[in-house]
Amino acid sequence: MKIAVLGTGEVGRRLATKLASLGHAVTLGSRTADNADATQWAAESGGEHGTFAQAAAGADLVVNATGGMVSLVALEAAGAENLNGKVLIDVANALDFSEGFPPKIVQPEGISLGEQIQQAFPQARVVKTLNTMGNALMVDPSRVPGHHTVFLSGNDDAAKAEVAQLLQSFGWTPAQITDLGDLSSARGTEQFVSLWLRLYGSLGSPDFNIAVIKP
Repeated sequence: MKIAVLGTGEVGRRLATKLASLGHAVTLGSRTADNADATQWAAESGGEHGTFAQAAAGADLVVNATGGMVSLVALEAAGAENLNGKVLIDVANALDFSEGFPPKIVQPEGISLGEQIQQAFPQARVVKTLNTMGNALMVDPSRVPGHHTVFLSGNDDAAKAEVAQLLQSFGWTPAQITDLGDLSSARGTEQFVSLWLRLYGSLGSPDFNIAVIKP
C-alpha cells in the first residue's frame, strides 16, 4: 500500500520504518517539506517525505503519529479532501505537560482524541490503536514475551479489519488483538496512558504491556 505517516517524532519514524520494511510505499509527512528529521529518514530508508498534505494526498492509508495536542491542526493541514474515504489510524494521545509530570490526559467534555478526529473529518475511517504502549513494542510485540494485548476502537468494522491485518504484519497475533467496539471506547485506552506513564516510571523501561486474560 501507499501509506502516509504524519509526524516526524520517534513514534512516526518508528512506524514509518517498520511499514517500509514490510514493502509499503511510505511517505513521512511533516509541517514543512524541508523538515530535517523527515529528510534524514527518507535518505536512510529509501522512503519519501513531504508536507502533511503531500503525504496524505497520495496515500491509500494514513497514520496520525503527531503529538496529540496538535493532531487536529496537523490533520487540518493534511486536508479533509486527502483523508476522505481513507482508513486513518490514530496512535496519538493528547498529553498536556504544562504542569509537569505526570501529564494530564486532555479529553474535552470526556471525548477522546480519536472521536474528535472523527467528528472533524467525518468522511475518514478513524481507527484508534497502538496508543497504550511504547513505540518499539508497537512494531515488535515479541519484545514482551507471552500473551499481551493491543486494542482497536472504531466505528467502521471494515476499517478495523484492515488495521487488524496490518497489526498482524507487525507480529501481533489475532488472539492479542481486542476489538473494543466503537470510537467511544478510545476514551478508556487514552485514559490508560496515565497508568502506563506511572508504570514506566516505576519499571524504568517501556518494554511492558497490559494483558487481557480470559478463562
